[in-house]
Amino acid sequence: MFWLRKWRRNRIAARQFPDRWLQIIEKNVLLYNRLPAEDKAELQKHILIFIAEKRFEGCGGLEITDEIKIVIAAQACMLLLHRKTDYYPGLSSILVYPHAFIVHRAQHLADGVVAEGPQVLSGESWRTGSVVLSWDNVKHGCADIHDGQNVVFHEFAHQIDSSGGKGDRSGVLKSTSSYITWARVLQKDYQRLREAAQQNRPAFLDKYGATDPAEFFAVATEFFFEKPQELKQIHPDLYNELKRFYHQDPAGFK
Repeated sequence: MFWLRKWRRNRIAARQFPDRWLQIIEKNVLLYNRLPAEDKAELQKHILIFIAEKRFEGCGGLEITDEIKIVIAAQACMLLLHRKTDYYPGLSSILVYPHAFIVHRAQHLADGVVAEGPQVLSGESWRTGSVVLSWDNVKHGCADIHDGQNVVFHEFAHQIDSSGGKGDRSGVLKSTSSYITWARVLQKDYQRLREAAQQNRPAFLDKYGATDPAEFFAVATEFFFEKPQELKQIHPDLYNELKRFYHQDPAGFK
């Protein structure tokens, strides 16, 4: 079936990208306007395939529109540029609420405390099946591209992290030496953030990343794309590993 999926995707990617979709991206996804021309062209092909293969569902009374689909797809697919990808193989649907939503569960905090009860979330990534997003938070995340907060980048970084190597892992993880370097750098900066959180000291990265390594990777991804110059200066090793992982250098975007 691999050859059939590849043939189908090639046909989809060859389609003309709708002018209306491009207008939506240029207006709403400000980071898109900083991409090099060749990256924009590649991103459009990814978006066409993503939209064709993933199902969008409105929750809490939200009606799914082209704007919602395109804004989310454009940001999710930015993480796939220049990388071998199977388009988030564990993901079948994107559930979108109009506002932040409530879930009930136990939360493991950075200091080891477990808090139980309702949580208000802007996004959630399930290991298989779905990503859940708040449309309000999606819009905020793509409107301010310098605050280090982007719920789409965060939740789709979780999808990459949990894909189990099924076509969404960078070449940087394929050799033992590269993987060892990757793990060492992430562990070092993760531990640095945990210590800052435990000692109530200020930190550049969002302290939510101190929750566990998966959250650290997702938070680091947000900062890599939204605060690249600062991340490169404050966490140079982490920036370089993310640069190798994503095959992108957002600090060099104009």
